[in-house]
Amino acid sequence: MHNPYRQATYLVSAHHYKQLPADQGGEVAFAGRSNAGKSSAINSLTEQKSLARTSKTPGRTQQIVVFTIDETRRFADLPGYGYAKVPQKMKDHWRSLMAKYFESRRSLRGVVLVMDVRHPMREFDLQMLDWCDAAGVPCHVLLTKADKLSRGAAKSTLLSVRHGLTEGASVQLFSALKNDGKPELIEVLNRWFEGANEQTAPEAS
Repeated sequence: MHNPYRQATYLVSAHHYKQLPADQGGEVAFAGRSNAGKSSAINSLTEQKSLARTSKTPGRTQQIVVFTIDETRRFADLPGYGYAKVPQKMKDHWRSLMAKYFESRRSLRGVVLVMDVRHPMREFDLQMLDWCDAAGVPCHVLLTKADKLSRGAAKSTLLSVRHGLTEGASVQLFSALKNDGKPELIEVLNRWFEGANEQTAPEAS
């Protein structure tokens, strides 16, 4: 399967909303708890070992890191959350930044919500689902580290999470280690970005 996301390159790290690139074209955000495997998923998707930096100390990235795919498409790596040692002031900043992002970002076409398949649907995950629902933004749940469970246990978790999702949200299993689930994720992203192109295309005269 053709992978148009291999060409993704780092663009900017935004500590404040106003530092983000122009709100045009199409943007897909990746969200997830600090230790859910978000960076590994992005690296697996883009087939680049260190595009999104992985860290042994979760929660260190408190900025929106933007990667450009081409002139009209971007990924936004949202700050990881849920690491106990993060100071309250940083948590408050994160919450404010995320609220502004979801309320204001018109180019946002969808959110890939990354959850560890062994610990899904935690408080943060439910909050993200609520934000997506309130903003009218589609959400696709990526149950990462699927290789850590037996096939039966992973399938059981998949069905359980699917049952608990809000209308319009979708879910799949994913393993960055084994590259399992990548074609399914690419299909979702292609669909979202195609919708963005239709919305931004000039009207025929």
